[in-house]
Amino acid sequence: MGNNLFGTDGIRTTVGSGPLTHTNIPRLGYAIACWATKKYGSPLRIILAHDSRISGEWMSSTLMSGLLLAPITVEYARVLPTPAVCNLLQQRADLHLGIVISASHNAYQDNGIKIIDRITGKTSQEDEETISTWYHEQTFPSYREFGALNLYENAHQEYIRDVSNRFPSDLLAHKKVILDCAHGATSFVAPALFRAVGAEVIAIHNTPNGTNINDQCGALHVNKLQNLMLKEHADIGFAFDGDGDRVMAITKQGTVKNGDDMLALLTGHPAYQQEKTIVGTIMSNHGLDLFLRTQEKQLVRTPVGDKYIADYLQQHNGLLGGEQSGHIILNDYLPTADSIVTAFRIIEIISQTDNWNLNTFTHYPQILVNVPVGQKRDLQDPSIAAIIADYEAQLNTGRLVVRYSGTENLLRVMVEDTEQQTAQRISSSLASTLQKELP
Repeated sequence: MGNNLFGTDGIRTTVGSGPLTHTNIPRLGYAIACWATKKYGSPLRIILAHDSRISGEWMSSTLMSGLLLAPITVEYARVLPTPAVCNLLQQRADLHLGIVISASHNAYQDNGIKIIDRITGKTSQEDEETISTWYHEQTFPSYREFGALNLYENAHQEYIRDVSNRFPSDLLAHKKVILDCAHGATSFVAPALFRAVGAEVIAIHNTPNGTNINDQCGALHVNKLQNLMLKEHADIGFAFDGDGDRVMAITKQGTVKNGDDMLALLTGHPAYQQEKTIVGTIMSNHGLDLFLRTQEKQLVRTPVGDKYIADYLQQHNGLLGGEQSGHIILNDYLPTADSIVTAFRIIEIISQTDNWNLNTFTHYPQILVNVPVGQKRDLQDPSIAAIIADYEAQLNTGRLVVRYSGTENLLRVMVEDTEQQTAQRISSSLASTLQKELP
């Protein structure tokens, strides 16, 4: 559907453009209200939260001006990680829906809207298209029904209590842990939770000011955390993104372990040892595929986007899946990713196996190049498809993936091969060629 406002992870753009303007956000709020009351019935109760970026409170209040034109009670939790909203939806039977104002790992100038279903986690394609239709049709409210606003003052405490109760209080006793909170939504809850399970915690990038979220820190920028691991002789480190649904692990030697590594580790966890199918994406490293075969398990690849992983897990009653970027879905806990719970499950298995170096599998050399594009032309266009096919033919022992980002104006070129130089050469040349085709 051409007018769908949603990408791979909700609605996301620069604040002040598209649907994220002072006139369009109320329309969007009312469109969400119309869809939600039709789907869930009335009266309806939702939880609304945002991350730490400067536009979060303004967007929340502006969106509520549309939401409250319907008989909806909004429980406003202020700054809260996305997975905490998902968790609270599971805890409270009176909550039907969650909305998170966040642009995840993007810079502070961007923002977005994620809608979370209490049963399935992510909204469906049909849901997104229905909301988009309501938005574009500009349906006018009756002004005869209105909602109510409650401040959800205890949201942080309820999330912390639920997660800490799932793990032993001495899980990290006598262990030093460094947390990079990306100046985001985990800045307060992550240190508290790690201390609750016995860790000595050093928290960095945990003083959000509205504009420093994800700024050279967090899951996408781990250099400072790597260096600090060596300086502090810490046992393990974790880097979160702005809204707390992705995580990277750092070993005591300063080595980065991504989502593929974490999936490999988690296959040894008692909760997932019997799983025969592990869900990744087209970007998952071939080394993970080979490792899972040795464990008599199968890697299923979905398109990039944790919503596709969540869909597959739900349809096939699977328990474990994730992305290289650090979105790990533990479907026995939540249908969406929770970076802190993922970290705790990782700690459980490495404690049992004494694998604090996080040894996993041999990675195939993989090069990812991001190409800024002005327009997202169809990659099946004959001229573009021919270029991609020509480079693909040059790979004898590897594979190539070309796709658009679902959240940014970027073309992503990934080349994987047994030889690092081959992957580097082909990815660089292909990216340069496509950039000329897609100005």
